[in-house]
Amino acid sequence: MSEPSRVPLGATPTEPSTAYLHQLDEEREAALRTQSHPGSDHVGAPAALRTRLEEQVDELGPELVEVMIDLAEHPEVAFEEHRSVAAIAAVLAGHGVEAQLGVHGLDTALRAEIVGEGGDVPDAPTFAILAEYDALPGIGHGCGHNVIAVMGLGAFLALAALAKEDPSAVPGRVVLLGTPAEEGHTGKEHLAREGAFEGLDAAVMAHPYGYDLADQTWLGRRTLTVEFHGHTAHASAQPYMGRNALDAASLMYQGIGLMRQQTPPTDRIHAVIREGGERASVIPDHAKLDLYVRSQRPETLKDLSRRVEDVARGAALMAGVGVTISWDQHPPSLPVRTNEALTGRWVEAQRRRGRDPLPHGVVSPSLAASTDFGNVSYRLPGIHPVIRIAPPEVALHTREFAQAAVSEQARAAAADGAYGLAATVLDVLHDRALAAAVRDGFEAAGGAIDVPAYFD
Repeated sequence: MSEPSRVPLGATPTEPSTAYLHQLDEEREAALRTQSHPGSDHVGAPAALRTRLEEQVDELGPELVEVMIDLAEHPEVAFEEHRSVAAIAAVLAGHGVEAQLGVHGLDTALRAEIVGEGGDVPDAPTFAILAEYDALPGIGHGCGHNVIAVMGLGAFLALAALAKEDPSAVPGRVVLLGTPAEEGHTGKEHLAREGAFEGLDAAVMAHPYGYDLADQTWLGRRTLTVEFHGHTAHASAQPYMGRNALDAASLMYQGIGLMRQQTPPTDRIHAVIREGGERASVIPDHAKLDLYVRSQRPETLKDLSRRVEDVARGAALMAGVGVTISWDQHPPSLPVRTNEALTGRWVEAQRRRGRDPLPHGVVSPSLAASTDFGNVSYRLPGIHPVIRIAPPEVALHTREFAQAAVSEQARAAAADGAYGLAATVLDVLHDRALAAAVRDGFEAAGGAIDVPAYFD
């Protein structure tokens, strides 16, 4: 009898199927035929001012592109963005705006202000435009923070030019905040704890993406390190004298996998076993896992955190080992709470630029990452829409997206996003009914929470 044929195995992994992505595209296209964002019924700023603002943004276009490419060619990771923030400060100085560096406890943070008519009194309406500029290790600007930086910079400079021409055109104060270390380090929470967002009425920023979305789903995120502590023993002569920490790590990894079936569909748990022994002949007495835990609401993130802890303790109990659970080496990120009144004005501004941002739910919430802007949005009203610079299949945090972040689409998005942010701020400054709707919407959603104490 002949031997059964065997398929040779090599080092090449199987290719992931794109069928689900195609399904999401089909669902999105179907939804687009029946859904559109309602936009805004508010008046906003006078039409002549919006026109002049748009002209200011378009005049800045070549300079914004130059900065965008410069940041992409010199990527700097979290807390090391010294060249990047200096480049932004230099552009501001070239436009007669003095920027403070090293503010709110972070060396690479930046703050600059415009004071228009009435902006010099203590209770003047004050709005912040945020700019990120940190890159990813080994990938560069694979999350497009170079585009984020120039959208914020362009919005601020356009408003500054408007206020210089006529201080009454910007009735209040506008702050540009350069916010370091979004990638994995929750830089905005560090800034918040040093008072960066005190006295602000709202904060806005935008993020490059594969879609134009008025309200993208952003998950809250916590990080967790679990260490198991056992007893070593000879793995052959006296294995019964050991208590295997790697067994506990393996049990926890499997327990999380089984638990996923009983979690909401947008919950995410990612884990790696960082340490688990050095020699197969020795029962490991130490094992270590690093985990990310994500969920769509603060309440569900808190619940998921408790359940993951239970899995860790259960694994330790089964293996007869000790366990140490350490949450949040860096502060946690909350989900983004989007302010609908602000979002409506962003949509109107983008339609003026020829874009039509999709309403929430048209793109599946399963396509979701995390951002430290969530922590800002639970302190004060805010928006964090996304703007298209790449095809939908080009994912964030890839080299392909880093290439997209210097493309023609990114150059167009830099100007469109800058106008959208500036116009949204200008609208709220001029329209008292809109400003009231922004405040009322924030309070109706639950108001401000104590972010640092939320998970205690």
